[in-house]
Amino acid sequence: MSSTYPQIHLVRHGETAWSLSGQHTGRTDMPLTPVGETAARGVAERLKGLSFSAVWSSPSQRAYNTSVLAGFGAQSVKKDDLQEWDYGAYEGLTTNQILAERPGWNVFRDGCPKGEMAADVGARADKIIAGLREADADILLFSSAHFLRVLAARWLGLPPEGGALLVLDTASISVLGYEHDLSEPVIRKWNQK
Repeated sequence: MSSTYPQIHLVRHGETAWSLSGQHTGRTDMPLTPVGETAARGVAERLKGLSFSAVWSSPSQRAYNTSVLAGFGAQSVKKDDLQEWDYGAYEGLTTNQILAERPGWNVFRDGCPKGEMAADVGARADKIIAGLREADADILLFSSAHFLRVLAARWLGLPPEGGALLVLDTASISVLGYEHDLSEPVIRKWNQK
């Protein structure tokens, strides 16, 4: 999968206790589980031989420690805009718990009370994308599922709600890039384990 155009590798953090239980983990700073640490170390082998002009990470310990365990800690720069969705009143709750109180709820459509709406997350994703396009280089990002899903949607020119169409597993790798020229952003790989 070589390309003459920049490629952006996205890594979702390794497993945490809350990602395992399905609890929404926005700003709660959860550590990786032992399984998550092992998976993060495995990212190093999967990225072996690739070089990046920059490595950016969410400031959360789950994302940053994934970058460290994957061998990129010395390069990794924390960027606040890479933080996961702020779930506000829904922090720590599972989707089923939220649906019991609010039938039909969808984070991408409805957002979170006392937290962020899709447009808020999309605005942060747009800032990251502007930095990526300005850098015009291969860059590696470590963050969380919902944020990376919105980032991919915005990369393609879709509204932030388009992230609902994409799913990411823990410690997965995805690649954003271009097809024929820099005016044609595409997803080159998605949710690779």
